[in-house]
Amino acid sequence: MNKRKEIAIGFAVGIIANVLGVLLYILLFSDLGITETYEAAVAQGHVGSLLALGAILNLAAFFGFLRLRRDYRARGVLMATVITALVILYYKIS
Repeated sequence: MNKRKEIAIGFAVGIIANVLGVLLYILLFSDLGITETYEAAVAQGHVGSLLALGAILNLAAFFGFLRLRRDYRARGVLMATVITALVILYYKIS
């Protein structure tokens, strides 16, 4: 397969895993709904922490792709994780 396509698939998996991680965290550990939890995180300045907790699922995707010897997909997941880290940095600075 094309290297760029493999990296794009890994990137998409990384973003989806991050979103699912955030939603899973909200559903398991928050008494509020998804929208209310996000609004409370914005008001209290905890959006970066919420994103960081969601990025934990990227570990499973990354090491899963490495185990399957899908190195370019793992690289895409790593790129998605770096983008998430930059977004977290943005929320921490502002």
